[in-house]
Amino acid sequence: MNAHNLATEAAWILVGTVDDIPRQGSRRVRNGETKIAVFRTIDDRIFALEDKCPHKNGPLSEGIVHDGCVTCPLHNWVISLETGVAQGADEGRTSTFPVRIEGREIYLDLKTNFAAR
Repeated sequence: MNAHNLATEAAWILVGTVDDIPRQGSRRVRNGETKIAVFRTIDDRIFALEDKCPHKNGPLSEGIVHDGCVTCPLHNWVISLETGVAQGADEGRTSTFPVRIEGREIYLDLKTNFAAR
């Protein structure tokens, strides 16, 4: 295995299991100063976003999960769980993190994030 593969493997961190997160709910984890919201949809898909709305940094982990999105509890912005992009007329983006599921375990790639632009 070359060094590139080792670095890639080292990026995946176990953050819990699917069963740790209620359906249509979330769980918050930290990576240094960064708070990450890990979401579970009604059909057991898992997504990870930085836990701040692109509007006023509201805690997305406290929002309502629906239709592949989360609604921010502060001002009702709707954010795509897949892309982190604000929906409708709102504009902005929240950073997303790659997720890998092995059995029921959830791993996040904390070295790679798709930063908000």
